[in-house]
Amino acid sequence: MTQTATSTANIGVVGLAVMGSNLARNLASREGNTVAIYNRSPEKTRELLAAHPEADFVASESIADFAASLTTPRTAIIMVKAGAGTDAVIDQLTAVFEPGDIIVDGGNALFTDTIRREKAVRETGINFVGAGISGGEEGALLGPSIMPGGSAEAWETLGPILRSIAAVAEGEPCVTHVGTDGAGHFVKMIHNGIEYADMQLIAEGYDLIRRGTGKSPAEIADIFTEWNRGELESYLIEITAEVLRQTDAKTGKPLVDVILDQAGAKGTGAWTVQTALDLGIPVSGIAEAVFARSLSSKPAQRAAAADLPGPSAAPVADVDAFIEDVRLALYASKMIAYSQGFDEIVAGAEEYGWDIQKGEIAKIWRGGCIIRAQFLNRITEAYAEDPGLVALVTAPYFREVMARAQDSWRRVVRIAAESGIPAPAFSSSLAYYDGLRADRLPAALVQGQRDFFGAHTYKRSDMEGTFHTLWSGDRSEIAMDDAH
Repeated sequence: MTQTATSTANIGVVGLAVMGSNLARNLASREGNTVAIYNRSPEKTRELLAAHPEADFVASESIADFAASLTTPRTAIIMVKAGAGTDAVIDQLTAVFEPGDIIVDGGNALFTDTIRREKAVRETGINFVGAGISGGEEGALLGPSIMPGGSAEAWETLGPILRSIAAVAEGEPCVTHVGTDGAGHFVKMIHNGIEYADMQLIAEGYDLIRRGTGKSPAEIADIFTEWNRGELESYLIEITAEVLRQTDAKTGKPLVDVILDQAGAKGTGAWTVQTALDLGIPVSGIAEAVFARSLSSKPAQRAAAADLPGPSAAPVADVDAFIEDVRLALYASKMIAYSQGFDEIVAGAEEYGWDIQKGEIAKIWRGGCIIRAQFLNRITEAYAEDPGLVALVTAPYFREVMARAQDSWRRVVRIAAESGIPAPAFSSSLAYYDGLRADRLPAALVQGQRDFFGAHTYKRSDMEGTFHTLWSGDRSEIAMDDAH
């Protein structure tokens, strides 16, 4: 298809539900952008045009007209439901695009699907980019954090467009070229996994304070507001205070007390954990957050177990000291979640051949996204100081926090256990920390057990080689290297 006189838009959006519409409006509001829009049902396109006559939109009611309205290299962002719908739109666009054009999937796609799609589309000469977009509906409209993958060629055209709409933190746009093929969606998946852990840890902190001190949601809202002025400053802490302060108009009760306590999930947290298992990376804090949502959504089991024996939760003796302990335990546990998430990014980059700059990822998470937080600058600094950092939690700033917080962390986990208050993310994060720093782990016994029942062999700490004990024989040890 040759460029025609109607080719006026430098960027297009396919899919005009709330996220797509808001992204199109964001693009149109930035100087230099003219935005082509297309939706499978033309009514959505007409509604967007009618609602926002000020926007510089070029509307089309067929995919061919949409392609014709774009200047070359044609660049289109797909904002449709992940899965078959995305594949269908990709097929439509590859039929009307030419080599050198760019198709961007801005949905929450599984990164392995993005790898598959990029490989297939590349064979046509068209560039395919999987881009993680974080910040929800508000971020899409006002400035999200954007994590694009894809080729360097695609980034040349796409980079200026995405920089024009991204959130800005400390003068820098929250977007960077993450890496090739599925790298962008992989990093967005990890972002969401950390988000799960962060939300669960905050919820556990709230629950511990409420059940441990008897404070009301409104009073706890004030505590979170105060925390948001210090090192815990973040978007999630900020909105937690807003949720806890809200009163239900129908009953006059705190809204948090009338919301059904069954948490939903869209899958990205589970993908993070499943991928970590495949990569052999412990992400226990994230996993416990996913499992906590699963447990919350089992009402029949919870009802059947309601009368199981447990301790009586006693109010804490020193309320102010306990609240400070919870604050420090929350900060330390959050850092474990981020450290585990970055461990998975490092492992994923190695497995799939991506050159992911960890410090740049922390930078683009400072604004626009759900997990934006003050201490992300400390992560950037840690990787700038030591690009080969083997574990984020071992960096100087994080060591200092662990030294300052660990006593409080241990007290909180102990009180939770003694009071029967579930704190799985706090507890597992502390267990991971202690496992990481342990001089010796009971994995030696596990290896002995595996060798006993399955002849899986083991290595020794005092010499090279692989060994097996003849458990069913004279129990002598043989070197497997000599046995062949």
